[in-house]
Amino acid sequence: MRIELDLPDALAAALERSGLPAATLCERALEQAVARAAALRSLDATTAAASLPLFTARARTAVTLAFERGGAAATSTDVLHGLVTEGKNLAVRLLPALGVDPAALPQPDGTDDPGTAAAVVELAQLEAAALGHNYVGGEHLLLGLLAEPDGRAGQTLRAQGVDLPGARAAVVAALTGFTHARATDS
Repeated sequence: MRIELDLPDALAAALERSGLPAATLCERALEQAVARAAALRSLDATTAAASLPLFTARARTAVTLAFERGGAAATSTDVLHGLVTEGKNLAVRLLPALGVDPAALPQPDGTDDPGTAAAVVELAQLEAAALGHNYVGGEHLLLGLLAEPDGRAGQTLRAQGVDLPGARAAVVAALTGFTHARATDS
């Protein structure tokens, strides 16, 4: 299979300056991404905690709750329900600031939800990396829910006025405030 890529100008220039072979880099990156996605798609309630070492305890609990509820077919709605059920993660604390009442969110009802929990977990990891974070917390799961275009949970949040850029900004602001508060308490 042949794949052509259009790279952003800055990335193309950095690649050219590095002198590294683009084809080899792309091939390795795709291999790693496919392996990660395959591993995530095989998660279940018993393997979620051990398979997500970069996840905070609260985020792991939310994902485990999602897989306990939905089994191997856990959906984005199960992840949102897991976040709300866990209750103490940053995502649940941010929802009211974003105009969403966590208690009013719909419960998973077994109806078709094309957004898989595995896709949300993968997108949460990407969101964390994009923010320069070396962990994945509930706030990143929230961003993953919003980044997943087909999932019912993301659709529900977007229908209530929450968008991905706004949620990212709220996460950054909350974490900046937390970091500042910790620094001034020392």
